[in-house]
This record gives sequence, C-alpha cells and structure tokens, in this order.
Amino acid sequence: MSTLLPKSSLLIHQAPPLDSNRSAITHTTNLFRATKPKNKKLPSLKIQTRASPTTNEESLPSLLTDLATEEPYYEDEVPIGWRETDKPKLSHSWQEIHGSTDWAGMLDPIDPTLRSELIRYGEMAQACYDAFDFDLFSKYCGSCRYNRRHFFEELGMSGSGYDVTRYLYATSNLSIPNFFKKSRWEKTWSQGANWIGYVAVSDDETSARIGRRDIVIAWRGTVTRLEWVADLMDFLRPVSDAGIPCSDRCVKVESGFLELYSLKDESCRFCKYSAREQVLAEVKRLVELYVKERGEEVSINITGHSLGSALAMVSAYDLAETGARGECPICVFSFSGPRVGNGRFKERFEKELGLKALRVVNVHDSVPKVPGVLVNERVHEALRKLVEWLPWNYCHVGVELALDHKKSPFLKETGDPGCFHNLEAHLHLLDGYHGKGERFVLVSRRDPALVNKACDFLKDHHLVPPYWRQDHNKGMIRNGEGRWIQPERSTLEDHPPNIHDHLQQLGLGPNQ
Repeated sequence: MSTLLPKSSLLIHQAPPLDSNRSAITHTTNLFRATKPKNKKLPSLKIQTRASPTTNEESLPSLLTDLATEEPYYEDEVPIGWRETDKPKLSHSWQEIHGSTDWAGMLDPIDPTLRSELIRYGEMAQACYDAFDFDLFSKYCGSCRYNRRHFFEELGMSGSGYDVTRYLYATSNLSIPNFFKKSRWEKTWSQGANWIGYVAVSDDETSARIGRRDIVIAWRGTVTRLEWVADLMDFLRPVSDAGIPCSDRCVKVESGFLELYSLKDESCRFCKYSAREQVLAEVKRLVELYVKERGEEVSINITGHSLGSALAMVSAYDLAETGARGECPICVFSFSGPRVGNGRFKERFEKELGLKALRVVNVHDSVPKVPGVLVNERVHEALRKLVEWLPWNYCHVGVELALDHKKSPFLKETGDPGCFHNLEAHLHLLDGYHGKGERFVLVSRRDPALVNKACDFLKDHHLVPPYWRQDHNKGMIRNGEGRWIQPERSTLEDHPPNIHDHLQQLGLGPNQ
C-alpha cells in the first residue's frame, strides 16, 4: 500500500526539468520555497536544529513530512534585490551604502539596504564562477561559457540591470596550477590565456533607480581549492615595479598578486595586454562616456572573492593612482580575501587616496588570515612601524564584516576548509545576519540550496546533493548524425580597437 506524501513534499519532486541549453543555476529557487509557510511572522520563528537521520527506521515519507513542517528561518519579504522600501532609500543614500562614512553604525545591526547591496555585488562575483568553463575536456576550458552580450541572461540574471561591456583575461603562463585551467585538447581557444572577469555598467533604468551610473568590475577567484595561497604568496614588491605610478617604493603588494595583475604575453591574442591595461582602458573609456560626454554621476564598484578579492584591491588602488577613475568614488566589496599589501599600502589606499573597502569574511576561514600571520593590522601601529622592513609585514585595508557559519541552522558541522571559504556560503550567511548576538533569520527568498552548488555544506536532511551545479549533459549535444559532440561557440572577443587610445591618455603607450 503506497504512502501519501504531503503536498508540500511532492513539490520537491515535481520541479521542472532542466532546459537543454541552460545551466542548473536557475532551477533551484523553488526547492526550499516548497516548505515555506505563507504568512509566517518573524516573532513566531524558533531556532531549532535537527540531527541528520542515522537509523534505518526513519522512512523517506516521514523524513519529507518532517522537512515540510520544519521551521525554515525565513522572514516574510519580497525577493532580495529591489525591495520596494529600498528603491527610494538607495537612490538617496548610496554614498553611505558605499562607504562615505566608513559604514559607521551600519554593520551592527546591519543596515537592510547594505545587506541587499552586498548580496547583489556578491552575486556578480559568483557569476564569474558560474560562467567559467572548468571542464578540462572542453576545448574552451579556461574561457567564459557565454557571449558577453547575453552574459547575465544566460546565468538567469536577466533582471540584474547591468550590461557587460568587456571581458578581462590574464596570461596563464604563471605557476598557479590551482587557479588557471588548460584544456586537454591540442587545438584550443587559447594556449596562454584564461578568462578572469568582466566590466559591466548599469543600464538607464537601473541608473535612474540607484541614483547614479554604476561601473562594476568583477574578478574571478577560486571556488573551493585553497592551494593557490601557497602558489602565489612569496614576498612584497613595490607597486611601481608593475608600472603603477607611485613614487614611494615603500608602498608594497604581494608579488604574486602584482604579477597576475600586470603580466602580459604579446604572442597571445587575448593577453597581449595585461589584465591591468585592460581594466584601466575600459574604465577610462566609460568615465569619458558617462562623465565627460553625458555629465552623469558615476560610481565604480569592484568585487571579487578569494584571489579575486586581492585583484579587486589592487585594481582599485591602481585606478585611483593612475587617475583612470577621474573624480568617481571607488568602493570595493570583497569576500573572503587575503591580505594584499603592507602597512604603507594601507595608508595610501585609505587615507591618501580615499578608497573604501568592505571585507566580508567567515571567522572560520583561513584565507583572510594570511599572509602576515605574525605581523599584521592587529599589531600596534608603533610596533608595526618598527618592523615594517620585514618581508611578512601585511595589513588588511578597509572595514571588516565578520560572519560565523556556525550561526546558520542550515549548515552542518564539517572540517572542510573549502566550505568555510565558499562564496555561496558567505552570501547565505549575509542573508541571515542581523548583527552580533542576533539570531539567524533569512530575510530574502534567496535559496539556501545554492550553498551546495560547489561544496557539501548543507545538512543532509535538506536533501540537496553536494556539488550539484553542472550544465545539461555537461555541455554535450547530439548532432544530425546522432553523435554526441561539443558545440562550437561564437567567436571569442579579445580587445576593443580603441584600447590604444585610452592607454596612451593614461601614459601607458607602447613606449612605456
């Protein structure tokens, strides 16, 4: 005799099939909503934890029944992104949200609009992972899966309100095997390049809504593997070694970050300009278009996770030092990033150039604690100056927002450091964070299933498989002859024809 399952449980098994040409990212949004009560009020929420089933006596139907009645830790609100209450507030207070007051009084308790903005920019950083071709058996491994004109649409983010204006590439001829990916095909899209991020700009409708034209730079980092830390971190180098116009050679950055940012390969179509030159030229072009020609108010926001966080800090500093930003304010929203430079870099970044940075970290993640384990920003400034000549004298820049994954009742106990470092986990923690000592309550309809997209962090009784994100049939299609093949992609863009002009305006011509 069959057992009838609750209607809310059945919904879990009746999710729509994946579209043949879509990734799995957009098809998880209803997984947790199937168990969300319609009119649950925040005061009635109770924090409860439940151990994963360990006996054979508990049947699947009873497990699903428990899941359907479990407190989901939600606060009733409209989906994250553009809540009605945020629309007017953001357009009038975006300067404070982006650090004009160094986020004084906005972190504990956290300002709801700031939380929403952090998640929004974090999702732009996550898009770098979701769009990157990690498949070693793909001849496009190391590239972006999607044409830039349809970037957000292909990722299920068509409502983002931004248009990608150019892709960023870095030479893979560096000793960073855990960051760069190379195809096993002999004939591949590039022998020496990897896609490393993008530049995007808000469209007219979004610009009117947020009160200014917004330029976003998103840098790709590392999903879970942390070996890149040892690959890159070696010693501090003056930023001027990379061509950044700083006369003070005491301003130093980790050599690996500086090399990745500034190295180029003139024999490679995609890397004949360094990542540095690519981003400087594009921002210069956009600032000229929107500020000088159209007279608009423009902000520059840079985001990245992990290694991408380090590149975000370096590029923010470079944009200010070279003058490519004009008078536009720059803010960095970074996630789980390492220390980047020394104490003098921190002073130049914050006090002299007026740059703003808000760093979101998980207190259990090891990456934000390196390099500079012994001498860092926590050491008294007078003592730090006495030993500033040491090669391991590092300092974080900006303001820190510390989260704790143990506060989330959705996440299980694990010793996997990759879970602590995971970007989707950070966005989940932001969604439920209200302040120090406050209980964890999700305030949006952002699906907790996204946490397990590239790790195994959700409690088992949520029935979300680990590492679930993949393309339909791993990108293979069936041709007219009945054979399964990898489809050809449209021609990959390299660099705009006027990049020389913008670089020369910045003093970065071929004679540099």
